[in-house]
Amino acid sequence: MKTQEIARRWVDFFVAKGHTAVPSASLVSSDPSLLFTVAGMVPFIPYLTAQEEAPYTRATSVQKCIRTGDIEEVGKTSRHGTFFQMCGNFSFGDYFKRDAIHFAWELLTGSLEDGGYGLDKDRLWVTVYEDGEEKDTEARRIWEDEIGMPSERVVGTGKEDNYWNTGQPGPGGPCSEIYYDRGPAYGLDGGPAVDETRFVEIWNLVFMQYRLSAVRSKTDFDVAGELPKRNIDTGLGLERLAMILQGVENMYETDQVRPVLDKAAELAGIVYTSTEDPADPNHANDVRLRMIADHIRSSLMLISDGVTPGNEGRGYVLRRLIRRAVRAMRLMGVDTQVLPELMPVSRDAMKGVYPIVAEDFERIARIAYAEERAFSRTIASGTIRLDDALKSAKAEGADLSGDDAFTLHDTFGFPIDLTLEIASEAGLAVDEKRFRELMTEQRTRAQKDAKAKKGGHADLTVFNQLAQSGKVNFTGYDTLVGESKIRGIVSNGALVNFAEQGQEIELVLDETPFYAEAGGQAGDIGLITGDGFVLEVTDVQAPVKGLNVHKVIVREGELPTDALVRTQVDAIRRHSGEQAHSATHLVHAALRELLGETATQAGSFNKAGYLRFDFSWAEALSAAARAEVEEVVNLAIASNHQVITNEMAIAEAQQLGAMSLFGEKYGNAVRVVEMNGAWSRELCGGTHVPSTSRIGQLTLLSEASVGSGNRRVEALVGMEAFRHGAAERALVSELSGLFRVPSNQVSERVNDTVAKLKAAEKQIAELKSAAMLAQSASLLEKVQSIGNTRLLAHNAGEIDSADALRTMALDLRGKLGAQAAVIVLIGVSNSRPLVLAVTNEEARANGFKAGALVRTATGVLGGGGGGKDDMAQGGGADASKIEDALAAIRAALANG
Repeated sequence: MKTQEIARRWVDFFVAKGHTAVPSASLVSSDPSLLFTVAGMVPFIPYLTAQEEAPYTRATSVQKCIRTGDIEEVGKTSRHGTFFQMCGNFSFGDYFKRDAIHFAWELLTGSLEDGGYGLDKDRLWVTVYEDGEEKDTEARRIWEDEIGMPSERVVGTGKEDNYWNTGQPGPGGPCSEIYYDRGPAYGLDGGPAVDETRFVEIWNLVFMQYRLSAVRSKTDFDVAGELPKRNIDTGLGLERLAMILQGVENMYETDQVRPVLDKAAELAGIVYTSTEDPADPNHANDVRLRMIADHIRSSLMLISDGVTPGNEGRGYVLRRLIRRAVRAMRLMGVDTQVLPELMPVSRDAMKGVYPIVAEDFERIARIAYAEERAFSRTIASGTIRLDDALKSAKAEGADLSGDDAFTLHDTFGFPIDLTLEIASEAGLAVDEKRFRELMTEQRTRAQKDAKAKKGGHADLTVFNQLAQSGKVNFTGYDTLVGESKIRGIVSNGALVNFAEQGQEIELVLDETPFYAEAGGQAGDIGLITGDGFVLEVTDVQAPVKGLNVHKVIVREGELPTDALVRTQVDAIRRHSGEQAHSATHLVHAALRELLGETATQAGSFNKAGYLRFDFSWAEALSAAARAEVEEVVNLAIASNHQVITNEMAIAEAQQLGAMSLFGEKYGNAVRVVEMNGAWSRELCGGTHVPSTSRIGQLTLLSEASVGSGNRRVEALVGMEAFRHGAAERALVSELSGLFRVPSNQVSERVNDTVAKLKAAEKQIAELKSAAMLAQSASLLEKVQSIGNTRLLAHNAGEIDSADALRTMALDLRGKLGAQAAVIVLIGVSNSRPLVLAVTNEEARANGFKAGALVRTATGVLGGGGGGKDDMAQGGGADASKIEDALAAIRAALANG
């Protein structure tokens, strides 16, 4: 029976029993405490915990879920998977234990002809809650007396296995789990307490009947009494039941997963044997194939629900899944890009249940393939450095240092989990404690930088105190001037009664036209004046919602508390900022029009004359695409669309299709800004020009990556765009004069000139290389014999690059023949010494390795380096010590 058919039968059965069929919620959980939907009951938590009134009394669903807590076990056992589907039936104050148990038994053992799953009754076992004197006698009675289950197959277990709670005060209750006996070939007899490989849990029935208090742990809590409404929450593992009904060894061999496994085996040129025995020589590759099949499916489903690879949170989980799968293929000898082969197979296996994976596959593939390409680059650069670090650690008899792991992560983007895996395979541990310390230090620095940007509002006590008087009335939508009263003067985080000339303070007014930075729009600047004082406003922030805090410098006089003031926003700066903000909306709309609806905003910043816009997209935009975006925006500007703003309920705005920024928090009432109707309609609290023509013009400056799956465009607007264009016209005019060609031929002439320069540089480099090689014969006269190894340690003087040293060293090694030989060359490039060392096989047999020799030389030169045993390079800081470094090399060989 196909997995899709198992799911269909589930829904049909419970709908016939009066349940409402509820579609699967997103893998991205709406619960802020969860990264993902980790269980079938997650979307129903508000109803089960009585936070909200359920819109139905009975419900059923087939919920997609992600769990990665035991990711290291994926592929090693028959039942661990990161993506899985949980079939659930729920009762909210309606039926309870008796019906829940009878429903489960009827569906599991009912005939295939009647819509059941046709499981053999004699192969089913159940557990009920029995912990000392506490026993769920009602559940046992129903199973034994009404269902007819033999008492020896009804097993009592304690709180650890058969009692559910949320981990905090609230609902809880006993469970009853249903197991299937796979037979003697899978382990010992005696039920799930004896062998959970043979006896596989397929369905868990949770009876929420008690109100718990003082929950100290999963097994230690107080029962305060019965719930006023008792609930049922059950979950059946779809993949586990499919494994049984399809007669396969594990969940990876079921119909939705096996096709990817087979394709991966085909690409690797190996045969999958289905072994779970670690002693079997095929075990390692079988585990890899199962893991790949799981991770590819999980990645497909995560991207389909809007997750993109990143370095934190959900994005990091997705990145880790993709990279683990790709690396497993590499370990089986497949170095080419594999996701274009594997991802379509997973799509075809899943599209029957989730059509979105086929409908949205172009976007899904674009994101996944870009991540694999990025990982390939990371692997290429990071693996070499990690191998060197591991070799050094082994030579020193030490673990891989936390500093090395951090450098790999921070500088080369090499993920720590991959470092841990590769180090483990090499038989080394990693100093994770030191790595975590360095990561914490980095995070702390970043947080301090962010707090400094926001005016140092680390302690919000004083601002919370000022906010108790109510929100600051913002009048800046309608006017740039006004009168107000000082609510509070803040200096160094404390309220003060006055401020003197020259002081930098923070000021809160009862009302203000000054916009506080929010939604990507920079804060206003301007003046605040009063009787005998002048204040310059340099920034406005909102450390507490609804509290505009003006960062000011007292330019004249003394500022008393409770003073009346006149406010005046810098009108030119505000208008220029509004041009940028409105243009940001047009850029968003243009990108969605040209690239599709998946090109959604991922962040923005706009200030006077400048905008920066981040959007979800995996590939670089071509020059033609950038020009088209720029043209669409400027056509919208020229069309003079009115910029219309309306306040409405959030539900109404969503019904109108207003775009919102993912992760942004909105209240019940929102402000909707639209230009050209639905073409550009967004939730936005910022300020804007009255019509698009007031933007003037837009010039795109750049487009670049800001992380996997995200791109960034930067642009100038208004007079800044005009000045940029004027500067470029002046430059073209100057070049036209220099080359003595019309402006439309400047590009061609520049390209010709650059090509000639490159050819000349190449010729010069070849001549220099030839000159260096010509020195080889004379250098052979400088070879020294130290013990039974020949050494050539030479100061090469000024060189173009390390390539010149490498060419000479390899040539010299070839001329020295098979007898043990070491060549160390040091040259100077851009005032910095460069070291290149090579050894032949006999020299390495004598214990002389290029990496160690480079470290000896660079240690004297004040630098570092490394590489392989046969060739290594490094650099230093002090060229005056080259002769000392060469002497250190001679000493190293002399000392053996």
